[in-house]
This record gives sequence, C-alpha cells and structure tokens, in this order.
Amino acid sequence: MTIAAMALVIMLLGVLLWLLHRNEVEDTRVALIKDILWVEQNLHFHLVSGEEKLGQLAAEMVRGKLEGEVFAVHAQGLINTGGEFDRILLRDPEGQLAAAVPPLDSEAAGPPPGEAAPWWSAFVLARSIGRVAWSAPFTLPGSGYLFEAYVPIYDRGRFVGELVGVVNVESLLARQVPWWVAEKYKVEIIDGNGTVLGAKTNVQLPEPGPSHQVRLEPPGQGLAVVATVYAAEADLARNVLVAAIFVLAVLAVSSLWAMRRHGRRRQAAEQALRVEHAFRKAMEDSLTVGMRARDLDGRITYVNPAFCRMVGWSAEELVGCLPPMPYWSPDALEVTMEWHQRVMAGNAPPEGFEIQFRRRNGDIFWALIYEAPLIDADGRQSGWMASVLDVTERKNAEEMEILQREKLQRTGRLITMGEMASTLAHELNQPLSAIASYNTGCLNRLESGNFRPEELKAALGKLGVQAQRAGQIIRRVHDFVRKSEPQVGECAINAVIEDTVGFIEFDAKSRGVTLTTRLAPENPRVTADRILLEQVVLNLARNGIEAMAQTPPRQRRLSVEVAMVDGRVVVSVADNGHGIDAEVAGNLFQPFFTTKAEGMGMGLNICRSIIEVHQGRLWFEPHDGGGAVFRFSLPARSE
Repeated sequence: MTIAAMALVIMLLGVLLWLLHRNEVEDTRVALIKDILWVEQNLHFHLVSGEEKLGQLAAEMVRGKLEGEVFAVHAQGLINTGGEFDRILLRDPEGQLAAAVPPLDSEAAGPPPGEAAPWWSAFVLARSIGRVAWSAPFTLPGSGYLFEAYVPIYDRGRFVGELVGVVNVESLLARQVPWWVAEKYKVEIIDGNGTVLGAKTNVQLPEPGPSHQVRLEPPGQGLAVVATVYAAEADLARNVLVAAIFVLAVLAVSSLWAMRRHGRRRQAAEQALRVEHAFRKAMEDSLTVGMRARDLDGRITYVNPAFCRMVGWSAEELVGCLPPMPYWSPDALEVTMEWHQRVMAGNAPPEGFEIQFRRRNGDIFWALIYEAPLIDADGRQSGWMASVLDVTERKNAEEMEILQREKLQRTGRLITMGEMASTLAHELNQPLSAIASYNTGCLNRLESGNFRPEELKAALGKLGVQAQRAGQIIRRVHDFVRKSEPQVGECAINAVIEDTVGFIEFDAKSRGVTLTTRLAPENPRVTADRILLEQVVLNLARNGIEAMAQTPPRQRRLSVEVAMVDGRVVVSVADNGHGIDAEVAGNLFQPFFTTKAEGMGMGLNICRSIIEVHQGRLWFEPHDGGGAVFRFSLPARSE
C-alpha cells in the first residue's frame, strides 16, 4: 500500500507540473498576442499620424507658404519629429521627382515614372481617388525594403502633384518597436508571400518559439507584423526543483522498496545465521583442536569444549582468568610466562611453539600452540586466538624414534665392524707379530747372556711402538662401536677422512682397489659428531669398494676428496663400479631397500639421517669414468 501511495504521489506531481507548464504556455501566448497588438497599434498610430502630417504639409504648399527652402525645412522637421518617414519626396503631375528631403542622387531615385516603377500604381491610385494611397513594398539599391504614402495635391481642383512619405521598414521597426518588446520577441514585417521585409531582434533564434501575426493597416498590401517569442532559456532553479522533487520521490519509492527487500533479506539472513550458528556450534563441539581467545591484557575471553576437555577446567572457570593460568605447569612457570609475554608483544613464531601444560588431575602434557591476532569487525586487533594441540603422544613417539635411531646407528656400526673383522685382524696381526718377534729376540739375548744394553733398549723401544699401534687400532674400534651420547663439537674434516681411510685401507688393498685421498688445503672445520661422520664416510667407502667387485682390477679406483664450495664442506666418494640404474635411484635412500643379497637396506638411510641432523645434504651423481659419486655437504665453521 505504501508503494502504491508513493506511486500515486509521483503521478499527481507529474500532473501538477504538466498543468503548470500548460498554464505557463497559455500565459506566454496571451502576452504575445497583447504585445503584438500593441506593436501593431503603435505602428498604425504613427503611420496614420504620418498621413495627417503629410496632408497638412500639402495644404501648406497649396496656400503657397512652403516654397523653396521653406519646404525643405518643414519636411526635415516632419522627418525628425514624427519618426515615421525616412524621406519626403515631391512629385509633379507627371510623376517626375521635383524635390527630395534629404536630397537623392539619380541612382537612389529609382526608375522613372511609368508602369515599370514599383510605386507608379500607388501614384496613379492617389491621383484617381483624391486621398492617401500606400504603395506595395519594393526595394531600391542600398535602401532595403520601402513602402510609400502618396498624398495628392490639388490647387482649386487642379492636380498639381503628390507629396510622398518614404518609409524604410527596418528603420520603422528600429524607431517604433520599444526595447522591452525586442527583449522578448523577434518583431518582423512580412508581405503576403511570407517574405521578411524587415526585423528587429536582440538575439539569434536557433529554435523559434511561438509566434503571432497581425495585419498592418496602413499600408495594407498584404503586409503583417509578426512577433516570435525567443526560445526561453531553461529556468535552472525551477528545473532543479522539479528534478529534485522527482528524484526524491523516486528515491522514496526506491527506499521503501529497498527496505521491503531488506526486511525480507534480513529475515532470510537471520534464519541463515541461526542455521550457520547451529552448524558452527556443532563443528566447534566436534573439534579435537583446542581454541583459546585472549584480550590484549592476556585475559581469557573464550575457550572451546576441546580445550576444556584438554585441561580439565570448564569454560566458566577459565573465562576471565589472568596469568598465571590454572593449567600452567608449576615446573615450567618461568618458561610459560616468557612465552606469554612474547605472544602479548606480537612475537609469537608463525610455526608455533611447544610448551608443557598441566591437567586438572595433575597430569603433565605437551601442547603445540599456534597464536594469531584476533581482529574485530573494524579491522582492529582485539586480542589473540590460539589453536592448541595435545602433542604428548607425538613427543613420546619422537623421543622413541630418536632412541631407535641411535640404536640403529650403533647397530650399523657394529655390523660394519663385523663385516671388517678380517681387516681388523690383519691390522692387529702386524703389530702383534712384530711384538712377538721383538720379545723372542730379547729373550734369546737374555738367555745367551751375550747382549748389549743398547741393543735391548732399541728392541724394546720398537716393541713399544708396535704396542702403541695395536692400542690405537683397538681404541679406534672401541670408539666407533661403543654406545655413547652424541658428542657434537668442532672437528677437522681432514682428520676425520684420514682416520676413516685408515679403517678401510687394508680392505681396499685386499680387494685390489687403489685408494686415493685429496684433502682440502684450507683444513676446514665443522661442528659435528666425529664418530657419526666417520660412520658415514666408512659406509660410503665400503659401498664403493663392493660396487667394483665386477670391475677389472686395474680399473678399481676409489677416491675420497674434501673441498670447500660456497662456504660449505663437500666430501666426495667416487668409484668406478657399475653405477646406479635409473629404476634403483628413486628408492636408494628408502629404509630396507637394498641391491645386495645379504644387505639390510639401512646403510644409506642412516647416512642421510646423520647428515641431515648436521644441517647437511647427501646426494649422488654419475661418475665421469663410470660408476657413481656420493657427496655430502656440511656448513663450514667460521673462524
């Protein structure tokens, strides 16, 4: 109903404006008719007055009072005071020009009397009827359109000539149409064919408005006065007002329609909001991730059911709490407070942080927390929202994995030592044989009694050297295979390579492999566990030796190189074996994947894990001379 009422109001406004416009047009038309009638009456008055003045001038001439210069003076006075005529002529009975005021040259006088002269018919008519006659409009060179009033002159019944008043159409309009009329209308005099003989206007008419015409008597001859209304300039204030009324009305209807639609949409939105709220509530209650919101002061403003289940306190007990929170672990209060202050300062790590919490029953659990700014509807931060995950099982699994990895690494070292038992036996056999020989020689000399102390001293010194050599071998094996905590420290990579090559050297010779080493002249140092690095190099070297089992003996070469590349230490172990097939390359570092008949498939996987723990990288490439090159890089220790 409201919209229908507004539509009716708009329609009535339109009708009102149309009526106002129609009345305005009618008022304009009435004013036009009144003004053109006034103009016609004014012209009529002046032309008739001019006739009378010409008649008076003719009467004075008959009485002989206007001869010579006196006629010219009176005629000029008539022109100046009346404003109807531009020139007064005197023609003799034959129509010849006898006098002219102001004077005329022969060209401006027009054609001679006769049928060819445009004024001749008026001259003849005035002579015939004995009173004023008006000519039809005509033109003369340089004069525009003219029409003339002919007054016959009779002296005691004898026709003696005619007095002629010349009217210039343009001059007549210029003198007799007032400025206030010219401001409103374009005033024209036209003939019976519609030809414009003269006009007075103050403006150009790009588009003519309403017009009205009235016959002009005298002179008759089909002449008429036409007034044309100037195209009215737009009334800016009125148009703005009308436009504002319509715009406001349309806006009112649009607003009502929009309010109606808004009401319906709001109802639909409220219903959708209720549905979404119920849906979000169900999702929130089903979450296993704890959600906790705090304001900028650290006060808890919201917790979800998952968080309540995680810590054992209800939402009513937690909301409004300030640090220290009831679920903070007493053993980690300082650490927890430090993390709290970092979060409040906006320095929470995007990858989250782990911290210990305490459940209500006293159990301690590990929580992984991701903090993010809580932004309100105005785009301003109002607090912090945290996602809390119970990662206790994961932490336990990680610790178990670390223990298992350490056991696996130690097992790998034991397996390696077991596989190298013959090599170790050979290495120990040499110093032990030498010790036995020196010992036997010394005993023999002592039993014979024929000895010199210097000889025994030299033999015993050599015996001690061999004992130290055997001890170094035993100590190296013991350090390699014993169970110990990782000993991360600064170590020279060249020394690690030399010690490892010492392990593998005899095994390489026994298999016909030429072993070469090229150490870095910079003697770079790294931060690492020396024993674990030896295990990696030893495993890679043994793999390279075993890979050359089918290679001709002369081509079996194993090289171990150390180089510095872009601030990192790169160790390369290259062999001339059969290389690595493409189908094998993708699984080479996978656990339990092996190409050996008796292999466990854990060696390279362990090596990669060790290198990655030391922030390094292990990879392989084809060797230019055939075979493969295994490389690993470690960050060099800055001096």
